Amino acid sequence: MKMKLIKKSKLKFPKIIKVNKDTLEHKKVNLWVFGSLLLVVLSVITYMSYQTGRLVNITKLTDFEKEVLILNFQQKDDFSEQELINMLKDLNVKYPYIVLAQSRIETGRFTSKIFRENHNLFGMKQARVRINTAKGTQYNHAYYETWRESVYDYAFYQARYLGKAKSEEEYFYTLGQSYAEAPKYVQALKTEIKRYKLKDKFK
Repeated sequence: MKMKLIKKSKLKFPKIIKVNKDTLEHKKVNLWVFGSLLLVVLSVITYMSYQTGRLVNITKLTDFEKEVLILNFQQKDDFSEQELINMLKDLNVKYPYIVLAQSRIETGRFTSKIFRENHNLFGMKQARVRINTAKGTQYNHAYYETWRESVYDYAFYQARYLGKAKSEEEYFYTLGQSYAEAPKYVQALKTEIKRYKLKDKFK
């Protein structure tokens, strides 16, 4: 009995054709290029889904928190006080000169170990019951991937706990009651604002 040899058929991919709407010309799409672009898009979607899932610790978000979540986390991360000022303006935080004073005092004017290693600008502890951007706790304080994430975390804190402050004094009072351990913290902030004219930086 003669055995017939069956040739293996080559695997054929479906052709993808692109049509020029103006000239009606047909052009074959390079599947390798198409596949590579699709892989990049899927990777970006997966990464953003992971980041959003990692950040959200509670199910109910305020409108402000939703807005901050969609901001670009891939901004230039080089720190300077002017970059911090610009970010506080962009986020439209309440009393930004008070927030700036807090960052200066909490970090020893940006020299402390907590700032240098934890990228923590405000001496924040890792939040447990609100949305936050901290990666964990180090040296008994929250630590972040970048200093910008520390600012986002403060913005979330402010929106949740200080958003109802109707005046500068009310804001100071709330900070004195719930934020700082030092008894003269509020006075130190006021002195910093006046001595270095921090209000002028936001005009």
